[in-house]
Formats: sequence, structure tokens, C-alpha cells
Amino acid sequence: MEKKQHRKESATHLIYRLILILIGASLAAVSIELFLIPNHIIDGGIIGISLILDYLTPLNFAILVIVLNLPFMYYGYKQIGKTFVMSSLVGIVGLAAIETALHHMEPFTNEPILGTVFGGLILGIGVGLVIRHGGSMDGTEILGILMTKKLPFSIGEFVMFLNIFIFSWAGFVFGWEQAMYSVMAYYIAFKTIDTVIQGLDETKAVLIVSEQYEEVSDAILDRLGRGTTKLSGRGGYTDAEKDVIYVVITRLEVTKLKNIIYEIDTNAFITIMNTQETKGAKFKSPIH
Repeated sequence: MEKKQHRKESATHLIYRLILILIGASLAAVSIELFLIPNHIIDGGIIGISLILDYLTPLNFAILVIVLNLPFMYYGYKQIGKTFVMSSLVGIVGLAAIETALHHMEPFTNEPILGTVFGGLILGIGVGLVIRHGGSMDGTEILGILMTKKLPFSIGEFVMFLNIFIFSWAGFVFGWEQAMYSVMAYYIAFKTIDTVIQGLDETKAVLIVSEQYEEVSDAILDRLGRGTTKLSGRGGYTDAEKDVIYVVITRLEVTKLKNIIYEIDTNAFITIMNTQETKGAKFKSPIH
């Protein structure tokens, strides 16, 4: 049987993606060098370990962040693929080079709370851009994939335990107040990364079980401008066949959707779920 040939990434899209990865690396470097380091604040993961070792050893951050990530990039190549590793290396080397170039600049602020908030925001935007476009600047999640095969923990739990160790270490090195600022910066960066990856147009997936499913479906299309999908289901208790309506909406449309449904069927069962991302030419701005 002839192997199917998959279309390769175009040169234009590759260049676009790498440019955005470098922009993300640049923002991360600005955060680290001009907000976090001057205030002895760290991030979690490999970046956090590199910042602590930068303070304790003659090695600088740029060398450390590359060297510490290399073993994980090798494992990432075997488990995830060449494209991921090449994209990650562009981000990591870009981070190291730009951080070195910024090394002699005056910090934007020496106020720890400002360094925490704005450093976390800028770092989160930078790291989020790199992840969104196919790379990574932190090998701890790759390490988590490796370790969770041998330990009874999820990847998220492993990363959390590792970061508890890193922030505790920071407490002994920089002081516990700076460690607490570091936890705040990490949390801000973590939430910002989620926003960058998922986008600002948060969407919701909704499942609706109603006896008046045709009328509900027509009303959603007519009054909300959203197409629906009809799924076939079966009641677990009655074993009766049921039609389930599936629709994707924005978070601003949730209240209006519920009003539309309950005007038609007050006994309708609704489940609203967060979605990671919604793609497709038919999902456009709502019609009102």
C-alpha cells in the first residue's frame, strides 16, 4: 500500500511562526533581565533553576538555560518530533541571546511588586507566544512526561512538586519574601500563558437535552445566529432515545442562549463546558 504524502509546512508560514517565536523569546528576555533579576524574583521550571544558579555560580543565565534544556530537547525529539524541537531551540537560543544583549541595561523598576506583576505578565505573553507557535522554553513538562511513566503522578502534579522545590530553594537563596513574590509572578505568568494560547475570544461548548429540540435548534439559529449539531443519545435510566443539541457560543452569549432555551422548554437540561480553542470558517461573529 502506497504511503500517503502529507503536505509540508510552507516556507512563508514557517518564517511567520519563527518570527513570532523570536518575539515571544524577546519578551521573556525583557521580563527576566529588566523586571525579575533586579528584584531577585524567579519563575518556575528550567528558567527558575537557571536564575538561581546564575546567582550562585559563575555561569550566566544564557548558558544555563541552554545547557539545562538540551537533555529535554533530545527526549522531546524522540517523543514529540523534530518540528517541536527545532521551534523550541529557536526560542531558547533567542531567549539566551537577547537576555545577554539586555544584560547591561538599567532595570525598568526596582520595586518588587511592580517587578512581580509586570514581569509575570510580560513573561507569560512571551512564553505563551512560543508555545502557541509550536515551541517551548522549559523542559520540565517534557521531564514530566518521562517521569510520570515511572511514578504514580500526572504531568501537572509532577511539575507542581518540582516548582514547590524550586520556590523553596529560592526562599533559602533570596529570602522568603522574594520567594513569595516569585510564586505570585509564576501564577500571573501561568494565567497569562493560558490567555495567549487560548485567545481572548473564549468559547463555550453547550449540550442541550430537550423534548422540543427542533424548536430550540431553530430558535438558536434564528435569534443567536449559531448553527447547531444534532446528536443521538439514550437515557441511562429510561433507555429512551433522545436528541441532543450541540452548539458552540462565546461566553458573552451564554445568558442569551439560556433565555432562548428556557422560553421554549423550562425542563431542558443544559451542560456548558469551556473549550480550549474553536476553529472553522463557519464559526464567526454572532448575528444579533
